[in-house]
Amino acid sequence: MAEQENKKIAGGVEYHIADQQYFEKRHLKKYAGVWSLWALGVGAVISGDFSGWNLGVGQAGFGGFLIALALITIMYIGLCYSIAEMSTALPHTGGAYSFGRTAMGPWGGYVTGLAENMEYVITTAVVCYFAAAYLQNIFETDSAIQPVWWLGLYVVFVGLNILGVEASFKFIVFITVLALLILLTFFVSAVTHFSWDLLWNIEPEPGNSIWLPKGWAGVGTALPFAIWLYLAIEQLPLAAEESTDISRDMPRGLIWGLVTLMITGLLVTFLNIGIGGGAAYFGSETEEPLLDGLKLTVGLSSAKILGLVAVAGLIASFHAIIYAFGRNIYSLGRAGYFPHWLSITHSQRKTPFVALIAGAVLGFSVLMALYFVDPNGSGTFGGIILNMAVFGAVIAYAMQMVAYIILNIRYPQIRRPYVSPVGNVGAGISFVISVITLILLFQNPDFRLGVIGVAAWFVCGLLYFGLYGRKTLVYSPEEEFAINLLEDQQSTD
Repeated sequence: MAEQENKKIAGGVEYHIADQQYFEKRHLKKYAGVWSLWALGVGAVISGDFSGWNLGVGQAGFGGFLIALALITIMYIGLCYSIAEMSTALPHTGGAYSFGRTAMGPWGGYVTGLAENMEYVITTAVVCYFAAAYLQNIFETDSAIQPVWWLGLYVVFVGLNILGVEASFKFIVFITVLALLILLTFFVSAVTHFSWDLLWNIEPEPGNSIWLPKGWAGVGTALPFAIWLYLAIEQLPLAAEESTDISRDMPRGLIWGLVTLMITGLLVTFLNIGIGGGAAYFGSETEEPLLDGLKLTVGLSSAKILGLVAVAGLIASFHAIIYAFGRNIYSLGRAGYFPHWLSITHSQRKTPFVALIAGAVLGFSVLMALYFVDPNGSGTFGGIILNMAVFGAVIAYAMQMVAYIILNIRYPQIRRPYVSPVGNVGAGISFVISVITLILLFQNPDFRLGVIGVAAWFVCGLLYFGLYGRKTLVYSPEEEFAINLLEDQQSTD
C-alpha cells in the first residue's frame, strides 16, 4: 500500500499506519437522528411481517410457533439492550465488528464482522426473492424471468443508497411509515374475519396435539422463522459515525424500534393466521401471506393494487439492509480485514459506493446460484435462503453477547452513556438462545444443504483472514480505540 509507510505492532498484530489521505477517501457524513435510526431499524425488519415468518407456523403449528416467537423475543430484548450500551461506549461504524474487536482481539472482531456480513448480504437476497415473488404475482410474469426482477431491484436500491445519506434516510423514513400504515390497515380489517379455531387447523402428527402438531421438535425448526420478525434491528450501530447524537439517539432508536416490532409481530402472527384458510394454508401454502390476507379482508377486486401496496414493506427492508451491508463492508475494508479498496467512499456524496456494489453483486450471486440449482422452485427456496441468513445472524449475536460480558468484566472503566437494564444476565440468556438456534439450523433436512453451503462460505472467509487478511490491517478508529484501551488496562495492572 503506497499510502501507508509506518507500521505498529500491537497485540501480536502488525498494523499499517495510514496517512490522512487514506481516511479522506473513506469519509462518511453525519445526518441520522433518532427518527432516522428508528426507521432504519424498523424498516430493515418490517418485511418479516409481510413474508417468510409464516413458514414457521407450517413447521411447528401455531402453538409451536408462539413458543418459538417468545424465546426469540427474549433473545432480542437481551441483544438490543446490550448493543445499545456498547454502541454508545464504542461509537464506530464497525458496529458488531468493533464490539468483538475491542473485547476479543482481531480474530474476535473478524469472526463477528464476517458473520454479520453474511447475515446482511444473504438477507437482502431473501427479501429480494420475496419482493420479486410479489411483483411477479402482480404483473403475471413468467417464473423464468425471476432473475430480471432480482437484478432490477438491486440496481434501483443500491443506486438510491449511493445517491447520498440524506436521500437514503429520508426514503427509509417514508417507506417504513408507509409499511406500518399498510400493516395497520390489515390489522383493523382482519379483526372481523378472525377465528380462534383457524389458528389450530393443522392436522397433528401421530402422538401430538393440535397445540403442538409437530411436537417439540417443530419448535426448534420454527426458531429461524420467528427470528425473521426481528432480524436486522441490530444493524443500527453501523450508523454510529453518521448519527448526530449517538449517546441519546442510538438507545432510543433501538429500543423504540424493538417495541414497534414486538407489537407488529404479535399482531400479524394472530391476525394473519386466524383468517381464511388458517394455519393449514398460511403456514405452508403461500409466500405472500399479507397479500393473501388483504385479499380476504379488504375485499378489493384488483390483486395488482393490493400487491403494489403490500410490496412496500419488502422494499423498506431491502433498502435498509443494503445500507447495512454497505457500512459493514466499508468498516471491515477500512480496517484491512477485507480488501482496502472496498472502503472507498464517493468523493462528493460520501457514501461507500464500492462496498454497496460489491455486496449487491454477492447477494445477487447467491440468488443465481440457488436458481441454477433449482430453477423451477421446489417450494423451499425462500426457506433455504432464510435459514442461510439466520446462520450468519446467530453467530454474530452470540459473538456480540460474549463481547458485552467481556467488556463489562474486563473494562468497567469505559464511559457508558447508556447502561443495559438486563446486564450480563440478559446477554447470557441471549447467547444461549442464539447458540441453540445455530445448532438446530442443521437439523431440518429441507434447509440443511443451504446451511451447510453458507457454513462452507464462513470457513473460506476464516481461511482468507488467517492466510492473508490479518497481514493487511490498518490502524483505523476501531482498531486504535481497542489498542489504546488494552494498553491503558495493561499499564494500570
